[in-house]
Amino acid sequence: MKKVKLFLACLLIVNIGWASKILIPMDETQSNHLKAYGIAYWALTNKTEVDWLLNYRGGSFMIQHFQKFENELIIRGVNYEVISDAQANQITAEISSPSSNTDVMKLEKAPRIAVYSPKSKQPWDDAVTLVLTYAEIPYDMIFDDEIMYDELAKYDWLHLHHEDFTGQYGKFYAKFRNYPWYIKQKEEYEKMAQKHSFNKVSKLKLAIVQRIRNYVGGGGFLFAMCSATDTYDIALSAEETDICAEMFDGDPANPLAQNNLNFDNTFAFENFKLVMNPYQYEYSDIDVQPYQRGLKENNDFFTLFEFSAKWDPIPTMLTQNHTRAVKGFMGQTTAFKKDLVKSDVVILGETKSAGEVKYIHGIFGKGFWTFYGGHDPEDYQHLVGEEPTDLNLHPNSPGYRLILNNILFPAAKKKKQKT
Repeated sequence: MKKVKLFLACLLIVNIGWASKILIPMDETQSNHLKAYGIAYWALTNKTEVDWLLNYRGGSFMIQHFQKFENELIIRGVNYEVISDAQANQITAEISSPSSNTDVMKLEKAPRIAVYSPKSKQPWDDAVTLVLTYAEIPYDMIFDDEIMYDELAKYDWLHLHHEDFTGQYGKFYAKFRNYPWYIKQKEEYEKMAQKHSFNKVSKLKLAIVQRIRNYVGGGGFLFAMCSATDTYDIALSAEETDICAEMFDGDPANPLAQNNLNFDNTFAFENFKLVMNPYQYEYSDIDVQPYQRGLKENNDFFTLFEFSAKWDPIPTMLTQNHTRAVKGFMGQTTAFKKDLVKSDVVILGETKSAGEVKYIHGIFGKGFWTFYGGHDPEDYQHLVGEEPTDLNLHPNSPGYRLILNNILFPAAKKKKQKT
């Protein structure tokens, strides 16, 4: 009889072990929010579904308890709680309540990630590659060759950062035209254009943005930051005209370029005015200028909207955070004038006092895009040539969390949006 009781007790312990879950809180109790995303991604690569608990304790994650997962959490320094199956069911019931602005989003498959970046080293860092590396999330670097050879289809998620799709070499001409990195980049871009049978870099970049548009329309996910946001739309709008001055492409810009823009082609912006002066470090009036903002580092914040988790799961996913007020940060494109954003675009974060939006999202065809203004969420005014941010000093960065929300977005089980 004693042996039978001992066997039943052991069986009960084993069943409890099988039934238990790991809760990864994403509120203020979490010691490393950024690496927590890496754990969620890693679990997906290990063929384990992840429950993303929208608006529950900062957008927490819940996974089946396996010892290897617990070990990995300990190694990466991520806070977690082992809870029973009954406790997990109680959390799920609480989240499912109609009175609670929470929901469960199933993450099923680790997305394949591509970062669009030239092969040569740039004199600036990329916030997305920094946080992907820190969170231990794998990605591939691709550039014009891969896109022109139709390799985008291999990826679920594409990131664009400090890129100029207008063919004006970042409009760095006035300050950096004699710098070795600028001269080398210009030569590389011109060779790339010739390789793909284009007589101008601007025409190659137009072909790139058109292929990316097709990628999104076919179901891809696009995430862009800094100058890759507005130059992407500007290039699409200037499909039928030349906006590049002679020092960029060998001939003058079309003096009627502004009148020839087609805003029907763009994802996010309309009715903007081009900055045609090649010596001015700006592409258009989409970007809010420092003198227009009335903000300094100590009072520059943008506010995340709170969406209905049950009715608007997509924007809810993209705004998960442990705070609604996020520190602002500058870039070549810092933020977007609200009155130039198309009416069907979803505004995820804005600074009302400055009339600017920082974080926006939209649908194109079967796919999705997200634009995020600014260069580095933890370096207020990152300058060319500065050292990259050390994310070991910012493991709980709300601004970087928004990037990682977008990384996990393609992993979500498709759920019909109700609005």
